[in-house]
Amino acid sequence: MFGAVLISIITLMHVYVFWRALSVPLLIRYLQKKYIAGTGLLLWALFFTGRIYGHGGSSELARIVEFAGMNWMAVLFLLFVSLFAADSITGFGIILPRLAPSFRGTALCAGLLLSAIALFQGLRPPVVRNYKVEIAGLPEALNNTVIVAMSDLHIGSLLGKHWLENRISQVQAEQPDLVVLLGDMFEGHGQSLDEILPILRRLSAPLGVWAVNGNHENHGQNVSPLLKNAGFKVLRNRWAEVRPGLVLAGIDDLTALHRSGKESDDIVSKTLANKPDASTILLTHTPWQYEKAVQAGVDLMLSGHTHGGQIWPFSYLVKKYYPLLEGRYEVDDMTVIVCRGTGTWGPRMRLWHPSEILRITLFK
Repeated sequence: MFGAVLISIITLMHVYVFWRALSVPLLIRYLQKKYIAGTGLLLWALFFTGRIYGHGGSSELARIVEFAGMNWMAVLFLLFVSLFAADSITGFGIILPRLAPSFRGTALCAGLLLSAIALFQGLRPPVVRNYKVEIAGLPEALNNTVIVAMSDLHIGSLLGKHWLENRISQVQAEQPDLVVLLGDMFEGHGQSLDEILPILRRLSAPLGVWAVNGNHENHGQNVSPLLKNAGFKVLRNRWAEVRPGLVLAGIDDLTALHRSGKESDDIVSKTLANKPDASTILLTHTPWQYEKAVQAGVDLMLSGHTHGGQIWPFSYLVKKYYPLLEGRYEVDDMTVIVCRGTGTWGPRMRLWHPSEILRITLFK
């Protein structure tokens, strides 16, 4: 269903963008309209092939086709937004009929420039973003504990073994006391999970490597046994006392539970039931039910999933569904930090902010 809706939307965007391109003076001066329309058809075929063949394949050709198709999808989106803004200003040519074609040409250039910036941001390594979080009642022995968190790696055909090796090197360079993975580690296609287990085992920390499931962990192979085999401690609607005075809890992805009809308003309270009186950190892939977390006595909630919107201005739509979009929030006495993603979904593009790894220092 998602694929059908996505293809339909992208098809309509192709029609609109190339329909407006046919009225840009500079283009029609040097290119016949049939060539402009033919280019649109070829690029639509590239996207469709990337979505169907590339998304489902594991060969090098499939990877290349998917990379090209997914990135073109993002370029098309930015061209669409730029052209629609130009048409809105000119009333679709009614208000400023003489200037409208030139406005559309400027919009096409702006869309391509934004695409170049987004591609640069998407391909660059994630930045390490530092936070300091005060937790009342944190045991003295755990003062200045360093947590390093990654979310939304989306390991698969576009982000593979070499990319993962570099991310693990980044994490280990921060000398974490505790490592947490906030879901969507795997894309769900393109990369054999067995091949990356030896790489995942390189992640280590004195207080352990902990993980929760994201929505992509429900695509295809059950990854929980593989994560456990790699030495990770997977928290599926349960809590664990990492050290006396510090509880780490994790719940399964709320969006996946919502789609399956299994989401409940008391999942947080049930997960934290019978925990000791201790400083509590909640790992949840999707930044929902934060009010419930406050009521359950959580001190710090860590999430991902939103990608920070990934490509502006799509972030405005994402924020309607996920009010805690990215960064740090204070909800009553609880701190919430939402990672905008260590990897990317779909296109290897981001506008305006790069991917990130979180480094969180706890103090009392």
